[in-house]
Amino acid sequence: MGEVVDGESAMFNIVLVHPQIPPNTGQIARLCAATGAVLHLVRPLGFRLDDRSLRRAGLDYWSHVEVRVHASLDAFWKNAGDARFWFYSKTGLIRYDRVCYQMGDWLVFGSETEGLPLGLLERERARTVFLPMRRDAVRSLNLASCVSVALYEALRQTGYPTVSGSLLD
Repeated sequence: MGEVVDGESAMFNIVLVHPQIPPNTGQIARLCAATGAVLHLVRPLGFRLDDRSLRRAGLDYWSHVEVRVHASLDAFWKNAGDARFWFYSKTGLIRYDRVCYQMGDWLVFGSETEGLPLGLLERERARTVFLPMRRDAVRSLNLASCVSVALYEALRQTGYPTVSGSLLD
């Protein structure tokens, strides 16, 4: 896996707080490779980074993913700086397509089983985002699916930029 010192120069940053399911993280890593987003993983993780299913889901794209692993949520915040964060939760206030995304935004997602910590959601309530779903039919959406929808909406709003041209090329 590639390592990045910081995410400040990235188009977008995807933050997974305490992810639990290796194939989801692997699929998100592949998404980051395809879009140029930096992937931030906040420990504790529900798997080892050398997990076979994590590697398999990311296929052979790991060398194209910039990954930063943070020891804890507190350690993450100490290095986060003054970036713009959007916090995704089924209890969010703003529908994902009504956010005005900007280059360099950080899209933050919680674990598959717990979501983001309640204290964080309460503190950052004005920046919480949701994806619409039928709550009478399902409790939640797949983490990799949510990241895909959110990241591609942010890319759509910013014209699908990449470091070397457009994703549309």
